[in-house]
Amino acid sequence: MKRNSYPSDLTDEQWLLIEPHIPPEKHGGRHRKVDMRQIINGLLYQSRTGCQWRALPKDMPPWGTVAYYFYRFRNDGTWQAFHDALRGKVRVAAGKEATPSAAVIDSQSVKTTEKRGSAVATTRARKSTGASGMSSSTRWG
Repeated sequence: MKRNSYPSDLTDEQWLLIEPHIPPEKHGGRHRKVDMRQIINGLLYQSRTGCQWRALPKDMPPWGTVAYYFYRFRNDGTWQAFHDALRGKVRVAAGKEATPSAAVIDSQSVKTTEKRGSAVATTRARKSTGASGMSSSTRWG
């Protein structure tokens, strides 16, 4: 069956960058019957559209195979290798150096243990006055 092309598909240049990072077949196991580029295209399609695994188009590899490789790549560090391989290219294309030289940390979102008082030093949530759907200014009677 001829496969449609989708906007999320890998370009040839992207494929050449990540292909070396795809783990080889397992030793002693069956040979792969799937095209790994099509698996990656299926993963990118699912990521971009947010569809359920079972809703992958029929012209892509079976959804179970695509999901298997997603979880395998996530757990064995392959996704991180893809990310690392592409990050430098993206930064250079944006006019930046290939590797970042500094990082910005937002103090509002970073948790710290340098608080005074008890170990649970968080602010207690206040009860909402609008939770009941009535204003506190409503007068009865």
